[in-house]
Amino acid sequence: MILLSAASAGCKKTDWKELFNGKNLDGFTQLGGKALFSVQNSELTGTSTPGTPNSFMCTNKEYSDFILEFDVKVDTLLNSGVQIRSHSNDINGSVIVYGYQIEIDPSARAWSGGIYDEARRGWLYPVTPDNPDANKAFDRYGWNKYHVEAIGNRIRTWVNGTPVADLLDETDSSGFIGFQVHQVPEDLGGRQVRWKNIRIVTSNLGKYLIRDTPAIYQVNFIPNTLSEQEKKDGWKLLFDGTSSEGWRGAHRETFPDSGWLIENGYIEVLPSDGQESRGGGDIVTVDQYGNFDLSFEFMITEGANSGVKYFVTEKYPTAGSAIGLEYQILDDVRHPDAKMGRNGNRTLASLYDLIPAENKRFNGVGQWNQGRIISNDRHVEHWLNGFKVLEYTRGSDDFRALVKESKYNIYPGFGEGDKGHILLQDHGNEVLFRSIKIREF
Repeated sequence: MILLSAASAGCKKTDWKELFNGKNLDGFTQLGGKALFSVQNSELTGTSTPGTPNSFMCTNKEYSDFILEFDVKVDTLLNSGVQIRSHSNDINGSVIVYGYQIEIDPSARAWSGGIYDEARRGWLYPVTPDNPDANKAFDRYGWNKYHVEAIGNRIRTWVNGTPVADLLDETDSSGFIGFQVHQVPEDLGGRQVRWKNIRIVTSNLGKYLIRDTPAIYQVNFIPNTLSEQEKKDGWKLLFDGTSSEGWRGAHRETFPDSGWLIENGYIEVLPSDGQESRGGGDIVTVDQYGNFDLSFEFMITEGANSGVKYFVTEKYPTAGSAIGLEYQILDDVRHPDAKMGRNGNRTLASLYDLIPAENKRFNGVGQWNQGRIISNDRHVEHWLNGFKVLEYTRGSDDFRALVKESKYNIYPGFGEGDKGHILLQDHGNEVLFRSIKIREF
């Protein structure tokens, strides 16, 4: 691993600008809550204050493309973060700060360096166990060095030289930088987070990039696109944003001539009074897949029901939807199916009628949500918005016992095929899909 910084040969120290002068808070404005910010020992110091919301010390200047570095030390019972490309709104006299936040997390969860969308979409890049080095990078008791590259639509983070997050997103291209003191309960007042060596470079950025570090999982929120890293990793688009290429109607040879709409970069199931496969009917991929990583975004309308099925076979006769394992898509609050089945196994992101999803983080009706299905050597996982919500093994004794008690018990060998189609379900409700992509193992 090669770390290129201001001290590197041939780099001009004058390219770096001190964001904080170590003497006072000139150039900053406090927004949000009223936690105490001060300068102590040449360090920007935030002190937690009960009874006030998240507080931010924000630059008066906005930044677009930059590399930011800082050192941080935080009380182990306090949460914090640094806002980048962020903004604020005054809502009924309360100032709300929103935008990308680089996480500072000294808890056992260990998500430092992850990317959160403050007061908006929530987690964009949580630090999951897929990257164990990132989970171990942060020193809970000492000083930590952060390196943040925000260039174009890509944001990357490192903590103590370890790559943590790699995000592609086009929501904000510029904004202020802000240092957070998180809101706390009454018993956690007086806790501190401290920053020093805060500096930024906005020109000649290529000189200061961190290079030659291991590639990590990249999250791409730019609709219907593949980045160069995704192409290298073997991803391919199943939906190009403009056509039905690669799809056909279930039990048909062609794509339905009604019931589905492709426009504005999404594919939409049109409403038909909530009747299953009575509008355009389900659509399936022309190709079949076995070991794969499938990612997709979906948006549901109020009361909607749909699903993404996998290992779909058309050999079973059925008057409704084609048969396969189903990642449930549902408005849990308004659709009655959420209260049917057993123990919530028909709710959003569940393995429909078999295994309930747990610890879900749903962005809400009318918002885009990201689903993910990983199938590898019969082990399957469901993910929702960056979090794993269930896992199981196809063909195991436990799986077969669940099938025996479900509506699928009439289908011999249900869910155990080596390959199958990917299916988008027509359940008669309006649901939108985009950014459908897959990589095979």
